Amino acid sequence: MTPARTLSLGLLLTGLAGFVDAVGFIVLGGYYTSFMSGNTTQLGAGAASGMGWALALPAALIVLFFIGSFMGTLIAQSSSRWGQAATLGLVVLTIGLSLLLHFSGYPAAQAMLPLALAAGTQNAVLQPIGAARLGTTFVTGTLFAAGQDLARATAGKAPPWRWLQHVMVWAALCAGALLGALAFGWWSTDALLVPGIAYLACMLWFVVVRPR
Repeated sequence: MTPARTLSLGLLLTGLAGFVDAVGFIVLGGYYTSFMSGNTTQLGAGAASGMGWALALPAALIVLFFIGSFMGTLIAQSSSRWGQAATLGLVVLTIGLSLLLHFSGYPAAQAMLPLALAAGTQNAVLQPIGAARLGTTFVTGTLFAAGQDLARATAGKAPPWRWLQHVMVWAALCAGALLGALAFGWWSTDALLVPGIAYLACMLWFVVVRPR
């Protein structure tokens, strides 16, 4: 089982990812900043249709997510003390870049592109502890793990309630997406300030509170 404090932090980060992805999804009109399976399907459909923008946008999102995952992992592994804080710092910077592009009047689709890099980066912040995949920006594998662990628990081959931790991670992403959609309705793209500040607080927590 994943320790409660680590699980709580992972749930918070996953909820923030859901918030950001919901805002990006609305602004991008059906494209994702963190769900690359969906963007890959969109990429294939765009290639078949021959529509330039329908091909370029998902391709750009996928490339930026990949770059973010590379950079985030590199940074996270660079230091056992500061790596996680620095990784979250990159997430904060990329969200800040999206807000800067938005406030500078760039088209919405261009302003949202850095969010894909942020999503790729975030997945490197927390390493798996116990069974739960913590702080990730997508939950397809998490839902499968929930069903798998429930089957194992039924057969007596896994802790009886471990599957619920996977469900909690899924629920965190769903709740974050709900809050993100509601916040977008109130503040439009400015709603990204909310997760940006929350990510900054998490980064500071890693610097000040996280044990060495």
